[in-house]
Amino acid sequence: MTLSEEIGARLRELRVGAGLTQDQLAEKLGVSKRTQGNYESGASDAPASYLSLANSLLDFDVSYIVLGARKTLPNEALTEVEDSLIKQYRIIPEDDQKAIRRFLRAMVDDVVKSTK
Repeated sequence: MTLSEEIGARLRELRVGAGLTQDQLAEKLGVSKRTQGNYESGASDAPASYLSLANSLLDFDVSYIVLGARKTLPNEALTEVEDSLIKQYRIIPEDDQKAIRRFLRAMVDDVVKSTK
């Protein structure tokens, strides 16, 4: 997967997480649906002005979009269930962690496909 495709996948993930269609996000950010689709597929690179607007209007985490690294949340921002899941994840073997990540990616891909 190219960097543009990875960035596009993260844009799509955040859009779906925000409960928006491509049309809705495109309208909010002042681009066409086709342009939005190109950003999400990695066919075109989203410019800094677009990412900045996505951050200011929708609180999209630009560092996550570009680098794939999420901002660390303070522990009080996590629910008990989330905190427990993270602790459990950290104690299981690396191979099991990889399996969980593959499973989650597959689930997210299914959600993304169903929202198109």
